[in-house]
Amino acid sequence: MNTASAPEPSAPRPALIFDDPLDAQSSDDTDRGWGERAGAESADDLKRFLDEKPPHHL
Repeated sequence: MNTASAPEPSAPRPALIFDDPLDAQSSDDTDRGWGERAGAESADDLKRFLDEKPPHHL
């Protein structure tokens, strides 16, 4: 008595893609990738600038 099941068909291999990888925008290409907050107002920007200003810029 053979209880081995038939092998499951393997998933098809993905097709090769020869697109230029530099055509797609990376997260570093956005303001969010550089630490910008979404929806920041100008008053928030001024507060952040003043909070993060180096001491020699006083």
